[in-house]
Amino acid sequence: MKSISFISPFLLGLIFSFPGQSQTTIAVETATYAIVLQADKENMLSTVYCGNKLDAPADYNGIAETSRYPQGNAGIYNNAYTPAGTWNLSEPAIQVTHADGNHSLDLKYVSHLITKPDANTSLTAITLQDPVYKLTVQLFYKTWNKENVIEQWTEISNKEQGPVVLQKYASANLYFSNKDFYLTSFQGEYLKELQPMEEKLLQGTRTIDSKLGTRAMLLASPNFMVSFGGPAKENSGTVMLGQLAWSGNFKLDFEVDSYKNLRLITGINPYEAAYTLQPGKSFKTPSLVYTLSNTGTGEASRQLHNWARKYRLLDGQGERLTLLNNWEATYFDFDENKLSGLFKDAKKLGVDMFLLDDGWFGNRYPRNNDNAGLGDWQENVKKLPHGIGYLVKEAKAAGVKFGIWIEPEMVNPQSDLYEKHLDWVIRQPQRPEKYYRNQLVLDLSNPEVQNFVFGIVDDLFTKNPELAFVKWDCNAVIYNAYSAYLNKNKIPQTHLYTEYVKGLYSVLERIRAKYPKVPMMLCSGGGGRADYEILKYFTEFWPSDNTEPIERIFLQWDYSYFFPSIAIDCHVTDWGKQPIKFRVDVASMGKLGFDIVAAKLSENDLAFCQQAIKNYNSFKDIVWHGDQYRLLSPYENTAAAIEYVSEDKSSALLFSYLHSNRFVINATERPIQLKGLDAAKKYAVKEINLYPGTKSTLEDGKIYSGDFLMNVGLNPDVNYGRTSVIIQINEVVK
Repeated sequence: MKSISFISPFLLGLIFSFPGQSQTTIAVETATYAIVLQADKENMLSTVYCGNKLDAPADYNGIAETSRYPQGNAGIYNNAYTPAGTWNLSEPAIQVTHADGNHSLDLKYVSHLITKPDANTSLTAITLQDPVYKLTVQLFYKTWNKENVIEQWTEISNKEQGPVVLQKYASANLYFSNKDFYLTSFQGEYLKELQPMEEKLLQGTRTIDSKLGTRAMLLASPNFMVSFGGPAKENSGTVMLGQLAWSGNFKLDFEVDSYKNLRLITGINPYEAAYTLQPGKSFKTPSLVYTLSNTGTGEASRQLHNWARKYRLLDGQGERLTLLNNWEATYFDFDENKLSGLFKDAKKLGVDMFLLDDGWFGNRYPRNNDNAGLGDWQENVKKLPHGIGYLVKEAKAAGVKFGIWIEPEMVNPQSDLYEKHLDWVIRQPQRPEKYYRNQLVLDLSNPEVQNFVFGIVDDLFTKNPELAFVKWDCNAVIYNAYSAYLNKNKIPQTHLYTEYVKGLYSVLERIRAKYPKVPMMLCSGGGGRADYEILKYFTEFWPSDNTEPIERIFLQWDYSYFFPSIAIDCHVTDWGKQPIKFRVDVASMGKLGFDIVAAKLSENDLAFCQQAIKNYNSFKDIVWHGDQYRLLSPYENTAAAIEYVSEDKSSALLFSYLHSNRFVINATERPIQLKGLDAAKKYAVKEINLYPGTKSTLEDGKIYSGDFLMNVGLNPDVNYGRTSVIIQINEVVK
């Protein structure tokens, strides 16, 4: 066993084994958690521990010998990256066909290296190699110590003389030996995205996957929750929150083995995705991002939120723009005069920006409905004779910024683009075309298409440098998967799903290199895309086209397990029967926006919205950057309550709602115990966002200790006459 240790100002590298032992032990640690891998005498690398971090690193060495699992029945369950075709009989993490046609693979530990880019992050790289074939696999574990977050991925390198076909290439292969496992997965459909379903995992394999190609989260989500020993709880119990950070087809396998332990294998869906790796080339898988907590889902979420804001979400610690969108006010029916009037409405309302949605482009095939025009990104001269630049100036003159909607990955068959570049369209040339929302998907595996998509954005900003915002939509899934470009270049068609996503990331990388600070909303028919790889390039995402406010309470609750509020677009619309106060209050728990006909608001409704936006601007920093506490679940109560607390614990907000459609006299009969405050501090309590002409039933400015608020609680008095209540809690400074 070779041992190397060196330190430089920039890098700490270690390859080590614990003294007096024949095996090599590798501990991947965060502040409180550890994953321990161990290579035995035959250099077989296994996962021997996932649990609390131990004080003495040498103690990790003795973990493996404390378990007694005979290995004769089904191979080695706890292999760190399970290969196919040799000694293993379990579901593999990797399956290949070598250049000589052989399907067998064995992976032996070679070495590992630990680097520390800074005081909070660490990167462990473990090298495995087949002893017969020149195929190398590197397992990467990047940790963020304070946030207890781990990002895990794999790189596969072909050093053989000929091409190797990767039949399966997982991102991560984890192993948990806790007793009893409960999986919460998130299924859905359009307008019902991210619906939670909890189940106890029994012996066998539970698979969550997507084969949609684009907007891959529509029917199933790459987000998941595993709780250990019992169903998931908010404030107690061991829980893992995870996500495969990939914007295409994914597969998550949860296998309870014959010893009742859990094998977790995640990665790109191998369905129609065999990847030919040429000699001298490497393939990097997407990442599995996860966090672990011994005190329930609440703490796990806050860890993930903090990590996302600091390290992954674009401008996660920055600001966001409130906006007025024209979609529900005009749909496709607008012109310059009508839009100019909406600019004035936006200013009167008090938002930062006006967003022009779908319908502004196409001439030979005008975009007057969703049947035509996608792909022809020139201003419609009938609607906008003076172009986008005129609108940007008019909006500025009205006192608001201007943003625009695009859907650059798609094309309508009724378009100039379709007629001129049929070879750019994903379609089977000898099959009838199948449309999703009257459109097809452009082939982003093709560099020419990548240039075209980049050019759409680049052209808009080149001509309109004061453009303030982009809403990037993606509505269609991939039917009849076939690429004329791959066929022409003799690249296997099974590369299409993977190369499409890589092509999309390449375009976004170019956009951000040239326009690093422009806010962009990730939309996908609502809820079709939201992962931590694509969110490197977007400031926020649209969780659902379902904006009915009671539905949004549930949707925002479920999204909050994985995403901070600053990333979630929450718009006030005319959906639902709830009053404007209820709708605004619900939308104020995220990145606030409006999609209403502001000119038709009553005098009181307008006055309320104007004041509510001012209130939002005063507290939005707490919602965006503070710690979130889910206090009262809408799934278990007639009322829901969520709290946000500033980092210094000087301020907090309590949002509470009656969401039941049945008559309820008192939805909050008992006080709600708050979280995250300073027990020693004194806090003044005040209800805000009161509708004109109404008064709070709470005593304005009453002072409580943090100790009282967290142990006894506060009753917002949510009832049939007070269906939404926002309470501001501020430290009393002597």
